[in-house]
Amino acid sequence: MSGGDKRQLKLGAFLQATGHHIAGWRHPQAQPDAGANIAHYRRIAQTAEQAKFDMLFLADGVAIRSHDADTLHRTARGASFEPLTLLSSLSAVTERIGLVATVSTTYNEPYHVARKFASLDHLSAGRAGWNVVTSWSESEAHNFNLERHPEHAARYDRAEEFVDVVRGLWDSWEDDAFLFDKNEGSHFDPAKLHALNHRGKHFSVSGPLNVARPVQGHPVIVQAGSSETGQELAARTAEVIFTAQQSLADAQHFYKNLKSRLAKYGRDPDQLKVMPGVSPVVGRSEAEALEKFEELQSLIHPSVGLSLLSQHLGGIDLSQYPLDGPLPDNLQEPNGAKSRFQLVTALARKEKLTIRQLYLRLATARGHWSIHGTPASIVDRLEEWFRNDAADGFNIMPPTLPGGLDDFVALVLPELRRRGLFRTEYEGLTLRENLGLARPAHRIYRQTTPLERVA
Repeated sequence: MSGGDKRQLKLGAFLQATGHHIAGWRHPQAQPDAGANIAHYRRIAQTAEQAKFDMLFLADGVAIRSHDADTLHRTARGASFEPLTLLSSLSAVTERIGLVATVSTTYNEPYHVARKFASLDHLSAGRAGWNVVTSWSESEAHNFNLERHPEHAARYDRAEEFVDVVRGLWDSWEDDAFLFDKNEGSHFDPAKLHALNHRGKHFSVSGPLNVARPVQGHPVIVQAGSSETGQELAARTAEVIFTAQQSLADAQHFYKNLKSRLAKYGRDPDQLKVMPGVSPVVGRSEAEALEKFEELQSLIHPSVGLSLLSQHLGGIDLSQYPLDGPLPDNLQEPNGAKSRFQLVTALARKEKLTIRQLYLRLATARGHWSIHGTPASIVDRLEEWFRNDAADGFNIMPPTLPGGLDDFVALVLPELRRRGLFRTEYEGLTLRENLGLARPAHRIYRQTTPLERVA
């Protein structure tokens, strides 16, 4: 990229209750009861909005995902708000920041998801986004009448159709369907209401949706899968991709590979924003940053670290292996999060990490890029990825909350702005406008002429 590049990067604030570090809840800067504290979330949402972040991002799972009940009490992962409910509440105390919630296509129905996100988009005046996931844990299956989690390929096959049904339901009403004509007694134009009448392999959904077309046309589609099937789903449907990469070279490969897939779906590369996760520990000096990082690492209980590593390897029991020995060679790839398994095992092999060293690396941000340093050195690394086709922006994963976000806003953002890399004001009113994404045309307009439209 040339030095005259005027693009600015996009930033998400990925909110994980007490922070992303596995032991972050024990830190003096953390709010230990964050999972049930709405005042905590209001504060950090408003902090992120005042800083002009593009969006708040909430992960989710429909179970307590732990492979070791004996260590669960040592983490802050036991309880948290349902994300759409939480974001609906936060929409009332924010005005411009995007609101992105994770909702699984494996343990939901399209009509419910379409209705909820359309409602959030209206409640927030056009700031909703849906992070599409297929879930990965057996514990979720057990909460939904299943003995085991569906196979990876089957989950993504269902997800493909699921997303198509949701987008079709969002187009149930044309933008100008509602007349509100009291004199004529006509609330809406019936010619501008369209039943979906979908009949597919996984779903039979008649429609129409009983919520008006979303303010953004469609809420922004976000996706977090990095497997082969996950990337293909993202290339066809996603507008933001949240990914985990550990090096510039790996991030560049992922970025190029993913964006090269868009052309076969008639899409331009700029229609998909790649935003890797990054967990920064910021200090006013390198020594201070290192001290803060080592303080966090010192709070990790060994049983928690080992359980976290087991979770990312699909539940494999590692207790029989020495902590200061290497990861076993004969690990079987899980049915769940395949891309994370591949990332973690590759990291262990490449850097010759022991089991203890590996869980210490994962504890910072579960396999996402973890960096510590001064504001200038952190921005140097973010800018390198942004300028060299590795990222369009970043999903910031504060190690502790609210303290980690406060540090990033107070110390890193001024340096990003000094270099012209981040906005000083929002570009628009909706999440699409701020991300630079076009509002989708109504599918009826794309496919038919006015005389051909049928209800």
